[in-house]
Amino acid sequence: MIEKILKTDTFDWGALIARVFLGVVILPHGLQKLLGMFGGYGFSATVEYFASTGIPSWIGVLIILGESFGALFLILGLISRISAAGIALIMLGAIMVHAQYGFFMNWFGALAGEGVEYHLLVLGLSLIVLVKGGGKWALDGEVSKMFSKS
Repeated sequence: MIEKILKTDTFDWGALIARVFLGVVILPHGLQKLLGMFGGYGFSATVEYFASTGIPSWIGVLIILGESFGALFLILGLISRISAAGIALIMLGAIMVHAQYGFFMNWFGALAGEGVEYHLLVLGLSLIVLVKGGGKWALDGEVSKMFSKS
């Protein structure tokens, strides 16, 4: 089972690009929530905010972990499929929240909130990694070799 999760084509440049760009884009969002970096509010305040909107605290914690550690693991190519699946689930939730604001981002501040276009792009990148694995230079390939030898 673990071999199937870690298996990847170690020559796949497309999966590498999707994985690294996804991780680099999501990591700052995770660091906002986890550590309060980049103008974020940090762990406790973010969990409290999620709870105030009706999202259970434990789901808020999973969102923070998925966006921070999941993004870091994607950059490294470690448990790429699991990390991508976590981010895909987070984006599905975000799409449900942001769908009321339409498709487009709120570039000019004229809308009450942000649309879903960003979340759809992130979901698409996540699905590429979920299907293809981590690709070239992913640590998954090395870990998978260890499991196949045992």
